[in-house]
Amino acid sequence: MILGLHLEVVLVLVYASFLVMLALVLELLARRSQQRVEDYRSSGFIYFRELDYFECPAGHQLIQLQTDPHRRTTSYRAPASACNFCSLKLNCTDSDEGRVLEKRWGGWIESEIRRFHRGMSLTLLLLATMLLIGEIFRYSQPGDRQALAMFVITLGFVLFKLSPSLRQRRSE
Repeated sequence: MILGLHLEVVLVLVYASFLVMLALVLELLARRSQQRVEDYRSSGFIYFRELDYFECPAGHQLIQLQTDPHRRTTSYRAPASACNFCSLKLNCTDSDEGRVLEKRWGGWIESEIRRFHRGMSLTLLLLATMLLIGEIFRYSQPGDRQALAMFVITLGFVLFKLSPSLRQRRSE
């Protein structure tokens, strides 16, 4: 016994903590990766929110081309004439119709990759919860059950808070 708990209960608590930490690391890495992709895609471009346009490194404006409410994106395009005669074109685009940037309305929160990683994180948290619940039924000592139940309640709250984020947003 360790701290008044059976060794197996302590090991399950440690393993459940490991799964929770793994889910947290997965969330953080996925968010960082997504941010790096977004930053790379629009590197050097400045977005002017008030006027709703991007400006390229050469100073040309990318104006709104189209909005896709289903994908929750807005596309911006630079004039082909500006891009085709620009000295930075080789490093910017191979299109003869002008550089296109896509802006996502919700960023990380609305992305499909976020939904995938959130599903993976929730799966890990659910696995930890199921292990803990199984241990609650295996051990009858109050100290063991109390330690396990406190962890289950905490994980249940986290699962409850995170699970709505998996639902698909409806098109507006």
